[in-house]
Amino acid sequence: MTDVTTPLPPDGAADAAGPAGRPAGRSNRLFLVAGLFVALVLAAFVSGFASSSPDGLEKVAEDQGFLEQGRDHAFADWPIADYAVSGIGNERVAGGLAGVIGVTITFVVGGALVLAVTRLRPRPNRG
Repeated sequence: MTDVTTPLPPDGAADAAGPAGRPAGRSNRLFLVAGLFVALVLAAFVSGFASSSPDGLEKVAEDQGFLEQGRDHAFADWPIADYAVSGIGNERVAGGLAGVIGVTITFVVGGALVLAVTRLRPRPNRG
């Protein structure tokens, strides 16, 4: 019986190649861009159809009679408070724009955290 083995790639080449011989970084980048695109589309268009009914906490506060005791939070006067951009008359556009801004801020902060963690993480010595 003949022993047939697949030759191993040079050191480091196995880590750099993903499925079908594509570089792993390229497929990760494609996944990231596609995910960001889907999130932005959903934020822009689907958020405009959000319910204007009170959320669960507001509903319970209303039912129990203490809704009037609530106070505005410190960020109530900010441009994207209450899930809508202030100053825009169309409610759907204001909500969609606030969603896009929120997704963008989340992406930037998350990306910065990932970069910080990957840059600060110690690398194993290859040798």
